[in-house]
Amino acid sequence: MPAVVSAQVSVQQEPFDVSAELKAIAGGRHDIGAVASFVGLVRDLADAKLSSMTLEHYPGMTEKALIEIVEQAKQRWELLGVRVIHRYGRLAPGDAIVLVLVAGSHRGEAFAACEFIMDFLKTRAPFWKKEETPAGGRWVDARDADDAATARWKA
Repeated sequence: MPAVVSAQVSVQQEPFDVSAELKAIAGGRHDIGAVASFVGLVRDLADAKLSSMTLEHYPGMTEKALIEIVEQAKQRWELLGVRVIHRYGRLAPGDAIVLVLVAGSHRGEAFAACEFIMDFLKTRAPFWKKEETPAGGRWVDARDADDAATARWKA
């Protein structure tokens, strides 16, 4: 398998520019045939009336977990570039939380690796979410559906 030419992981408070990140990962290269992307947004479920979500993380440990997830993806697929950005701090409904970009020679590998990275990020990266609503604050529990999505990659 060819080595990943670029693999970057960032945990940051600042918003990210999807267009700039896409341009950076492709970088005028002609060996990239596909870039798969995922952008996660803060959503307001109609019944919750979410005013904000605060994401906390464990500095150093979070980046290490994300790097390990990217390394696992590199072992499964022939990737030409990976970019993962995850935000923390106080975010409002509609704000972007996470970006995963995966570049490859072919779309199938890029799509699969992007989904793999996102599934493992949801269950393995040490982030904690607290939702603020008119009823008060509440910590968001892990979801069984996220664990099920991660389990399917073990087969």
